[in-house]
Amino acid sequence: SAPRLVMGARMNDLLTPALLGILEGLTEFLPISSTGHLILAQSIFGYDPGEWAQFNIVIQLGAIMAVVVAYRQLFWMMGVGLLRRETRALLFVRNILLAFLPAAVIGLLAKDAIDVMLGSPLVVASALVIGGIAILVLEKVVKPKEDTGVESLSWRMAIGVGLVQCLAMIPGTSRSGATIMGALAMGVGRKTAAEFSFFLAVPTMLGAATVKILDDPALLAGEAAIGWDQILVGFIAAFLVALLVIRAFVAYVSRYGFAPFAWYRIVVGGAALVWLLSR
Repeated sequence: SAPRLVMGARMNDLLTPALLGILEGLTEFLPISSTGHLILAQSIFGYDPGEWAQFNIVIQLGAIMAVVVAYRQLFWMMGVGLLRRETRALLFVRNILLAFLPAAVIGLLAKDAIDVMLGSPLVVASALVIGGIAILVLEKVVKPKEDTGVESLSWRMAIGVGLVQCLAMIPGTSRSGATIMGALAMGVGRKTAAEFSFFLAVPTMLGAATVKILDDPALLAGEAAIGWDQILVGFIAAFLVALLVIRAFVAYVSRYGFAPFAWYRIVVGGAALVWLLSR
């Protein structure tokens, strides 16, 4: 019957954003590039990258919401401490804002170039391989340091991590990978580096999503190829999965390091390169 066909088509319309939301939640905080995985997945299944570009950015807010929920006690404590002008809270907020600043400035200046790269699966695959090799090198060279907390970073370290984060504007590089490896290279402990990457994601991805939404009148008017209902499904899926991933990731890397993620990047990026170049 017609109603049943319409319902079936609608379920299919929502299945793809749900699966992409799960992929986003799994990969956003791992150093393997969530945006890169979304672009490759959409390329493999023949989706138009231009149609899904806003979706890819906006559903990242679901993963960011998972950070706020997972670390709600810390954020609350820092918020109260900020009102009381406590040193620890002031340093925590200072470091997040200083690290966010380079991405905010460069992201706005290079927005058009970034949009072009977001449509290139070949760039993604290459960046996955190069980033994987870089992680392996850093794991060999940099010795694990003691974890002292985000507030213990100097202002120079915070700006340095923020500058390294800008490398993630190349899709496939991984925002979390760039910030974590940059922090490790500057002598930050593994757990602190991972959590700093999580916290820095909040203003960075919120800013990126806001720019994308305001930049697309069709999305605001509900006339875009990817509707708000699909974005909502992807958002919820990304939030729920990321909530499970965050704590597990911190526990894992604190004990075992980042090498397994590097090898994963090299294998996936290499396979993608072979597939893309042979088409």
